[in-house]
Amino acid sequence: MTNLFVDAQDKIDRCLNSFATESFRDQADRDYIHARLACRSELFPQFLWSSHQALEKYLKAILLYNRIEATRVRHDILGALALTRHLPFKIELSNRSKRFLDHVADLGEHRYLDVPYYVHGHVMVDLDLCVWELRRYCQVLNVFGKALPPIEESLLQKAKTDLELSGSQPRHLFRLHGGHLEKILDNPRHPSRPPLVWNNPCYGVRARKVIRARAQMHAQNPLLLHYPEILPELQKYVFIPGSIAASYRALANEAAKNTTS
Repeated sequence: MTNLFVDAQDKIDRCLNSFATESFRDQADRDYIHARLACRSELFPQFLWSSHQALEKYLKAILLYNRIEATRVRHDILGALALTRHLPFKIELSNRSKRFLDHVADLGEHRYLDVPYYVHGHVMVDLDLCVWELRRYCQVLNVFGKALPPIEESLLQKAKTDLELSGSQPRHLFRLHGGHLEKILDNPRHPSRPPLVWNNPCYGVRARKVIRARAQMHAQNPLLLHYPEILPELQKYVFIPGSIAASYRALANEAAKNTTS
């Protein structure tokens, strides 16, 4: 039997890269499709949540592929993005993708209606573009000076060349080696393929000059925003995160002052 690993450190490196792929990138691909499904069904809190999950995992994959310590990131995608300054390359994001990422970072982590949320504009296209721009970097681009077998060295150089050219070619031509989305695209019968390619300007089998994107506008305020005085009683039965509870407590105190003055 041929030994796939050169030494113990090589085995660890390959396993870490496999973890980044299986636990972060592949799961993020699934979250991304789930977010598209939610948006198409106008389930906007779920759209924001799944978008947050996808972007968080893509960023964590990039950091792990490049061995950037991110043990304190947890669910802070802006914190994860800040750590990319330690990468040996710069992540290129358009202003549109930066705005969408900021919006998701602000609202997407909240699974319950404990803070206000809103969506506005062509948010599915925003998601598609942000995912495509970020996901390009979710691959092995650095082997830390190790010598590779010729086939693997060829794959590494192709990955670097494809990434370098990605900004000047049609988006649908860019592919990650072994990517979960790519496997779905290559299988016409895969049940996740229709929701992935539906009106998608980035992922598909051909370039799209026109996308029939629906502009969305939806917002909702939590009950606590209208009746912050119920917070003490609510906390007897439901856990409210400390920072959110403090905000509503301050709001209730301010309302009480206005009532008595």
